[in-house]
Amino acid sequence: MLAYIIRRLLLIVPTLIGVMLLSFLIIQAAPGGPIDRILAEIEGTAVGALSRVTTGEGDFVGGGDSAGGTEEPGQSRGSRGLDPDFVAQLEKQFGFDKPLHERFITMMGQYLMFDFGESYFQDRRVVDLVIDKLPVSISLGLWTTLITYLVSIPLGIAKAVRDGERFDLWTSSVIIVGYAIPSFLFAVLLIVLFAGGRYFDLFPLRGLVSENFDELSPIQQVLDYLWHMALPVLSMVIGAFAGLTMLTKNSFLEEIGKQYVITARAKGLEEKAVLYGHVFRNAMLIVIAGFPGAFIGILFTGALLIEVIFSLDGLGLLGFQAAIDRDYPVMFASLYFFTLIGLLLNLISDITYTLVDPRIDFEARG
Repeated sequence: MLAYIIRRLLLIVPTLIGVMLLSFLIIQAAPGGPIDRILAEIEGTAVGALSRVTTGEGDFVGGGDSAGGTEEPGQSRGSRGLDPDFVAQLEKQFGFDKPLHERFITMMGQYLMFDFGESYFQDRRVVDLVIDKLPVSISLGLWTTLITYLVSIPLGIAKAVRDGERFDLWTSSVIIVGYAIPSFLFAVLLIVLFAGGRYFDLFPLRGLVSENFDELSPIQQVLDYLWHMALPVLSMVIGAFAGLTMLTKNSFLEEIGKQYVITARAKGLEEKAVLYGHVFRNAMLIVIAGFPGAFIGILFTGALLIEVIFSLDGLGLLGFQAAIDRDYPVMFASLYFFTLIGLLLNLISDITYTLVDPRIDFEARG
């Protein structure tokens, strides 16, 4: 197993490079860019002002919804009255005066040393931005994944044992409704009902903690944190638990019908011993296999709209804003970070396979 883990760790480097290279080429080929965005702000053609960019000559306001202020048909930067020397200075400052391959090699060399540079438009190190946003995304991801698994696995097992009975039918109806409701729509409903939107004002509408968080006692801080997380996590769980519940149920139903279960029952073993001593280990393999993807999806992408609705400034919102602003350092650093975490979680998933079922030997398979 140790040799397998070492091989997987060594494969992370070329995989990261491949993902980053493909993304780098796609983003470079997309219209617009940081330079065009700055020039659009100077000309007053960009929409919105969300951040600042500092050049050697002064400060320029960065826009929000414009992706780059690209030239109109038939117009060059020179014909629009822009000084070519100034444009060249901007390109040099941002490193766009170098060829693509040199820029990519330099970027990857820095990233392998975990040096992600500074944001183009927020005048801060990318690492600092990620660290600031990480608590929100970690909170949403961990709590949503934990509650989803704690609810879905027991519920899926109960549905499999009572397949076709009234309990199974009623819970299936609830699951279908929960799966059909988008998480952001359910979040709006919760705000209307419980966050002062129309009826009750029981939960806060924004932020991860209260403004007087530092003044609270440790117990009050924990309660305040859970109070703020209740509605966002519930909004995400309502849609996430449906698929996992049905996956657990179907996995158990498949295992329950196999010959080894019939043999165990014929030997006189109690139903709980059969269910949790034999069926559980085999049925959980497919559930464990989906854990890394589920966690990554919840942690980095699935929470974007929830972050916006509840004013939670996390990694999802950071990456989305960076894509709109063409903030390349934040975009590429986020992608690098997400990919690295995903690869490591996949490795952890394989290790968990062997813990759940010792018969699985990746070393022998290799």
